[in-house]
Amino acid sequence: MKELQMGEIETRFAEIIWQNEPIATNTLIRISEQELGWKRTTTYTVLKRLCEKGIFQMENSTVTSCISRNEFYARQSEQFVRETFGGSLPSFLSAFAERKKLTPEEIDAIRRFIDSFEEEPRS
Repeated sequence: MKELQMGEIETRFAEIIWQNEPIATNTLIRISEQELGWKRTTTYTVLKRLCEKGIFQMENSTVTSCISRNEFYARQSEQFVRETFGGSLPSFLSAFAERKKLTPEEIDAIRRFIDSFEEEPRS
């Protein structure tokens, strides 16, 4: 799996695209100027970088995503668990639960989530 990373500013910019896609580049430039204080050249520079990473694409002056927002954050989460906890989801959940007391609703939601996987036929 290709590892994808974005800095804080790139992430804010990506959120603008994901929220408005497909988005015309002139509209993206206007929004980036209003929300990020960017000039046209900065918008194009960051857009080019994110296109090179395979997150977005630009065709006919329209920007669309190659990877959905959910897919991007799922990959980021997997990468974090892999790098920080040796890929062990139970270790991650244990560390998380030690610092934050889970509510009964959260525990119930996690149980239902796990149960949904146990009920699925295995390939």
